[in-house]
Amino acid sequence: MKPLRILIVDDSVVLRKVLGNLLASDPEIVVAGTAGNGYQALARIPEVKPDLVTLDIEMPGMDGLETLVEIRKLYPRLPVIMFSSLTERGAKATLDALARGASDYVTKPSYGLTTDRSERSERSDRPDGAASVGVREELIRKIKSLCAPRAPRPRLAPMPAAFSTRPQARVDVVAIGTSTGGPNALTVLVQQLPADFPVPVVIVQHMPPLFTRLLAERLNNLSRLEVREGKAGERLRRGQIWIAPGDQHMTVVRRGAEFVLGINHDAQENSCRPAVDVLFRSAAQAYGANVLAVVLTGMGADGTRGSADVKDAGGEIIVQDEASSVVWGMPGSVVACGLAHRVYPLADIGAEVVRRVSARRALASAAHS
Repeated sequence: MKPLRILIVDDSVVLRKVLGNLLASDPEIVVAGTAGNGYQALARIPEVKPDLVTLDIEMPGMDGLETLVEIRKLYPRLPVIMFSSLTERGAKATLDALARGASDYVTKPSYGLTTDRSERSERSDRPDGAASVGVREELIRKIKSLCAPRAPRPRLAPMPAAFSTRPQARVDVVAIGTSTGGPNALTVLVQQLPADFPVPVVIVQHMPPLFTRLLAERLNNLSRLEVREGKAGERLRRGQIWIAPGDQHMTVVRRGAEFVLGINHDAQENSCRPAVDVLFRSAAQAYGANVLAVVLTGMGADGTRGSADVKDAGGEIIVQDEASSVVWGMPGSVVACGLAHRVYPLADIGAEVVRRVSARRALASAAHS
């Protein structure tokens, strides 16, 4: 297998060298070229033919967002990973980049590999060793995931027999898990939910603190429903959408006849906090069979064990298909373990959620009338 060819785009000579050294330590990756600004990047892509581009957001002249827009016009399928700082401005710019077609992002510690030009100094261009290791591991993992070949997969049967024998319970909550590609997938999904959506929605999107709050604010501006970052003790009501805060697990807890959010800083699961498994497991414990779980695009396998908990409790699981996923790790793992009831393109998932919730609640009402 040929090494993956990477083009590094950053206006800092030191950071280009640091990133080059980090990537060169992996035998499956080669730094095919570097560029110091957006104009150079656009000129170098046809020369070096990279498999993936790493792109700094803060650059003079043509910045990362402008460069990304041009890359997407010329190379719509070329994976691009943005580098951003853990600041409010960096988080907003990262969400802008994802909305414009960036494949993923990596954040740099403020004391290390910062991309914010206003924060750069001689010290900030000399990254901490532990921070460098963390960036290296995250970046290499994302590069290999985004560049992995997509093998043809058989279609999933409409409904496995093991599921069809269960009575269809009323849906009282929708739990969603996603990671790489999730912000755009969530944008599509939440805009399909009507203003009278009858149940609460709880979401885990793998993102750091600050990013999740800004994501909730963006989705709130696009949705007919109220979208907020989760807070401990908040009571779940119909038509609300809650997003787990970065670096915190979010759970659903039953208190008598009410359901409330729990927030904790317990150990990571699947190297994630928040983790989809934690949310799904708690939803199955609190709501039993009345859970509709949705697994969207994402790297890794977070959500698989939680989906098993939902299935064991009698709930349902639907997942995003490979063709519309940025990375089919999370939904693909659920399918591979035989836990998915159905697989849908992203464009159809929102409508399918509405259909299943409405149909199940109508059937339950008719059975009790």
